[in-house]
Amino acid sequence: MAVAPAPVAAPTRPTSPAILDGAALRRSLTSVPKRRGWLVRRMLVLADVVGLTAAFALAELVVDDGRSGSWSGSAELLLFVTTLPLWIAFADLQGLYKRDEERTDHSTADDLVGVVQLVTLGTWLFLGGMWVTRLASPTIPKLFVFWATAIVAVTTARAAARAFCRRRLAYVQNTVVVGAGTVGQVVARKLLQHREYGVNVVGLVDVRPRERLPGLARLPLLGRPGELREIVRRYGVERVIFAFSDEPSEQTVAVVRSIKDLDVQIDIVPRLYELVGPSADIFTVEGIPLVGLPPLRLSRRAQVLKRALDLVVATLALVLFAPVLALFALLIRLDSGGPVLFWQARVGSGGRVFRMAKFRTMCEDADARKCELAHLNRHARPGGDARMFKIDCDPRVTRMGAFLRRYSLDELPQLINVLKGEMSLVGPRPLIAEEARHVYDWALRRLDLKPGMTGLWQVLGRSAIPFEEMVRLDYLYATSWSLWRDCLLMLRTIPVVVRGEQG
Repeated sequence: MAVAPAPVAAPTRPTSPAILDGAALRRSLTSVPKRRGWLVRRMLVLADVVGLTAAFALAELVVDDGRSGSWSGSAELLLFVTTLPLWIAFADLQGLYKRDEERTDHSTADDLVGVVQLVTLGTWLFLGGMWVTRLASPTIPKLFVFWATAIVAVTTARAAARAFCRRRLAYVQNTVVVGAGTVGQVVARKLLQHREYGVNVVGLVDVRPRERLPGLARLPLLGRPGELREIVRRYGVERVIFAFSDEPSEQTVAVVRSIKDLDVQIDIVPRLYELVGPSADIFTVEGIPLVGLPPLRLSRRAQVLKRALDLVVATLALVLFAPVLALFALLIRLDSGGPVLFWQARVGSGGRVFRMAKFRTMCEDADARKCELAHLNRHARPGGDARMFKIDCDPRVTRMGAFLRRYSLDELPQLINVLKGEMSLVGPRPLIAEEARHVYDWALRRLDLKPGMTGLWQVLGRSAIPFEEMVRLDYLYATSWSLWRDCLLMLRTIPVVVRGEQG
């Protein structure tokens, strides 16, 4: 079904994207200059300088190397200030300043390896400079304090810099999606759901667009792929995503080549994208790129490493959070009486059923009232998913429960399930039996791993993710697991929890 292009209002310049809804943001950004890269690069450079300087100052103040006089310390300061441009140059060579402009979902957690490499290499070069010039000889404890502090300080400063940038209009990239079929519209919907990506979807481009998915009816059709150069100029587009338009592949290749000189970021949704996970590797055979998929298995060594991580982190978390857990338990009893914990049957690894612990966030008769509130189910409305049950502003939720749910604190007792070996810190979403019976065929690979307290589903949208998409994410996680990716997902969960994003 063809959809006529929707008119686009004259642009106006707002003061902050945070105060705009999607339609207003789309109208307002058509004349914003391309400044995301400029803004982020300069703020990240400033963050690195601040973090390194703070680490150097702390090392000088905390570590007493027993030297008398101030010349040695002054020499260290002089050499550090002199070499700061080299630190920035090394960071630039590692790509630590350009990925925000290229990747929509890039986060500070993704920089961690690069930051560690930068600080480690820089520390060794700083030591070598001292040894060559013989101006000073910093002690091992001082170097270690600087190294450890610099990793934390630079990472923290980068997170603060990104948080600052994402609140600025210059961070937002005007984006068009070439392809108004199912895949293109799903891509557009995902971008609209994640405002933190800083992507303003201006509209769709296609020859024969399909009927709009729910929630995308107001997204305009801007024209045909052959008009893309003019569309990019007219709307100040900075990112173009190609997602299977109805034009022949030869014409799509020609369109991509035609805009390569327009200084826009080009993203291409690959064929068989359902199978391409984060562990896929791209290599070439005589100029033809191939996407390599890893074997779909979790080795015994990987299982041991994952279980070791679960035991260590869960034990430390229970010890550290014990006073907080006791406080929450007391507040739950004072707020609504009844039991503190709610135990619910969930389907775990291998299809085995276990009882998952959560802080009770609803009234005691919540299950009995489910039928009478079925008409409020978000997924009972047109465009919903009958396999899922979610009530916005659920009247069964207690006052304390609303607070716990907002920040996902009701899930902390699941650390008990992790210690018992029924769950993992990171893994597929734990499903109730009613949901699990809709998972079959290839999607059953999600049962190879224990369900997790967090995972891709938590980081990317929680219950706002459609059921099919959640199952696909679980499949990709289970078939491309790595210990480092688990650590990144845990780190990426922290800002989601702190922001209080509700599913």
